[in-house]
Amino acid sequence: MKIAATWNILKLMSRVAADVAANGLSMTNVVRLCEGPSLTFLAEKAAAALLMGNVIAVPTDTLYGIAALAQNNCAIEKVYQIKKRNSTKPLAICVAEVEDVYKWGKVTVPHSLLTRLLPGPVTLIFQRTPNLNPALNPGTDLVGIRIPDEEFIRTLARHCDSPLALTSANVSMKTSPLCIEEFSELWSKLHSVYDGGLIGEELKCREGSTIVDLSNPGSYRLIRRGVAYEQTTRILQQFELTLID
Repeated sequence: MKIAATWNILKLMSRVAADVAANGLSMTNVVRLCEGPSLTFLAEKAAAALLMGNVIAVPTDTLYGIAALAQNNCAIEKVYQIKKRNSTKPLAICVAEVEDVYKWGKVTVPHSLLTRLLPGPVTLIFQRTPNLNPALNPGTDLVGIRIPDEEFIRTLARHCDSPLALTSANVSMKTSPLCIEEFSELWSKLHSVYDGGLIGEELKCREGSTIVDLSNPGSYRLIRRGVAYEQTTRILQQFELTLID
């Protein structure tokens, strides 16, 4: 399955490159990520773009996502427009460190539990704090918080010193992308596209993060199984949290 999936991705990349060349489209906003000091430099550039209200595409530990400053109303609007997303559907936020979770969410679980789950492919839902932009997800008092186990996006969040509104880099209802070629139709709508290569090869990788509602003390509610379901539920049970259907 892995060989077949990789071959399909390679064919897609070739097709997209051919389409770009044939139609005279620009790839100047696509930036290849690499390890080392340049990663910090690129994160600084990406942070500058976000601080100016732009929307960018970035790799996470599960899928490619599009990110904007959660505290910037205009940037949030752009995210919804780019994805053609229903305005009532909430956006999660991404932060860099476990300590940042407390600033934006009313944490109901021990710190040791947070450090077991984060960073990782998990989104934790808490009651939001007054610090979070009231224009972000105005229809709910909850917020999903992520710390992806991916260095570039965490470095980016540190440079912004602000939560990032984060969602998958695809038009709503379309396939969640594992490489930038899978959302090439969005490139022209984004300030920049940061290419970290192929994230995963199997269908399970497209399930995204496991989403767990921890807003009620002593219990948890599973919102989406995602890629880390077994590991996450095992940890929650070790901390004697009760599953609510």
